[in-house]
Amino acid sequence: MATLKSAPRTSSEVLVLGLSAKAGKLTIHPNIEGIPSIAKENKKLLAILGDLGATGKADEVIKVSYSGPRLILFTGFGTTAATYSHETLRRAAGAATRALAGQTQADFALPNSNLAEFAAIAEGIALAAYDFNEFRGSSKAAQKSPLKAATIISTLGTSPAGKAAIKRADLLGEYVAITRDLVNTPPSHLTPITFTAQMKKIALSLGIKVEVLNEVQLQAKGYGGIYSVGQGSANPPRLLHLTYAPPASIKPKKRFAFVGKGITFDSGGYNLKGIVGLADMKSDMSGAAAVVAATFVIAALKLPVAIDTYACLAENMISGEATRPSDIITILGGKTVEVLNPDAEGRLVLADGLVRAAQDGERNGGLDGIVDVATLTGAQVIALGTRTSAVMTNNEDFCALFLDATGNSGEAFWPMPLPEDLKEVIASPSADMINANPANRAGGMLVAGVFLKEFVPDDIPWLHLDIAGTALTHEAHGYTPVGGTGVSVRSLVALTELAVGSRK
Repeated sequence: MATLKSAPRTSSEVLVLGLSAKAGKLTIHPNIEGIPSIAKENKKLLAILGDLGATGKADEVIKVSYSGPRLILFTGFGTTAATYSHETLRRAAGAATRALAGQTQADFALPNSNLAEFAAIAEGIALAAYDFNEFRGSSKAAQKSPLKAATIISTLGTSPAGKAAIKRADLLGEYVAITRDLVNTPPSHLTPITFTAQMKKIALSLGIKVEVLNEVQLQAKGYGGIYSVGQGSANPPRLLHLTYAPPASIKPKKRFAFVGKGITFDSGGYNLKGIVGLADMKSDMSGAAAVVAATFVIAALKLPVAIDTYACLAENMISGEATRPSDIITILGGKTVEVLNPDAEGRLVLADGLVRAAQDGERNGGLDGIVDVATLTGAQVIALGTRTSAVMTNNEDFCALFLDATGNSGEAFWPMPLPEDLKEVIASPSADMINANPANRAGGMLVAGVFLKEFVPDDIPWLHLDIAGTALTHEAHGYTPVGGTGVSVRSLVALTELAVGSRK
C-alpha cells in the first residue's frame, strides 16, 4: 500500500498530471502555471506529448523525462471537459499509480476543487498500489514494488474532512487488498478452514464477534446447502458469522445482513467443468471475501450500524461422498431442493446463509436489508461482460439506494428483473424446487435470483449481487490490477454510509 498524504505544493522528483484531448487538441490538467517548478512550460510539454503520440485517452500513461521534476507522468482523462467524474479521476490516479511501480514517492497534481474529487484521487491511488507476490520464487526479486508514497497536491487535505477522506481511502485500499489476496491465493492454500482462521484473526482485532460452525455442526443444525456442497471434499465446509456493533456510545441507525458465497474451489462436482476457465474457479469465494472485507471497513470506520455477516464456505469437489445429480437436500428452515446440477452450488450455500440471516434478524428486532454477493452464474458474464455486475431485488427503494451508493463507489452495477414466470423453471416433481434445470438454460442469471428469492421473507428488503464476470480480471485497467478485483467491497461500504447518513 502507498502511504497517502496531502500538501499544497509539489516537492517530489516525480509529478503526475492529467491529460485530455478534444478535436485533436491536448490539454494538461491542472493548469501547471500553479506549479512553480515547471511554470510557463505548458507549450513545451504539449509539444513533447505531441511528438510522443499522446492521445489523452483513459488508461493512457505517458512518461516524460524532465528536470525539476525529473519525471512527469501524464495520465489520460479522455475527452476534455470543464469537470470530470469522480470515477474518471479515480481511474486516472490508479493508472498512474500502477505505472509508477518501483518508484518511492510521487506528487499527484490532479484536479480536486472539492472534497469528493480529492477523495476519488486518494482512493484511486490506494486501490492501485497493490501486488501479489507471495507465491513467487526466483522471479520475486525482479518484480517492481508498488508506489510507496503519494502526495495529493491540494489544500483540502489539511482539513478534518480531508484527513478523514485520506483515512477512508487507506482503509478501502487495505481491505480491498485483503479481498484480492484471498481471491488470488491458490486453493491448495485457501480452504474453508484457512479462510476462516485468517478472517477470524482480523475480525477479533477490530472488536467484531466471531462464530464458526464446522462440518459436524452444520450437518446437525440443518445447513443442508453448505454441508451438501462441501461433503465431497477433503477440506470440510464452514460457516463464518461475524457480528459488528458500533461502540456502546453510538446507537445503530440501521441493521443489515451481508451473505457471501465462499466456494474456495469449484470443480463443478459431478457436473464437472471443462478445462477452459477452470483455473479461475479459485475466485469462486469472491463474494464471501467481499462481504467480510466490507464489514471490516465498516467496523474500522465505526459506522452507526449493526451488521451480521455470513461467509458460506465450501469446496465443491468430486469423491464417493459428493452430492450426486438428483439428490434431494434440505436447506436450513426446511425447504427441500432436488440438486439436478451440482455445479449450481453457489445458490445452495447462499440459501442457508439467507435463511440464517433472516432468522437472526427476526431475533434481533428486524432487518433493514439483506445483501448477498456471489460469483453466481456464467450467464451474468454473457449478459453484462466483465466490468459490470448485476443487481436483483425484491425492493425497488433499497435497490435505488444501492445504485446511488455505486455512484459514490464507482463500481458498475446494472439492475436485472426477477420474473415470476421463471419460478416454473425451478419446479420439481419430487421436492420443493430444483436448484437448476439443465434442459432449460434460458435466463440463467435471473433463474438463480428467483431461486434465492424463495429463501428471503417478502418483508425484508434484499439485494442479490452477481459478480461472476467482475471478481477476477486478466487485464489491468485504471486502479484494478490483474487478478482479484475486490469488487463490491466499496459499494457495500458506500451503501451503509448512505443508509445511516454518514455520506451523501
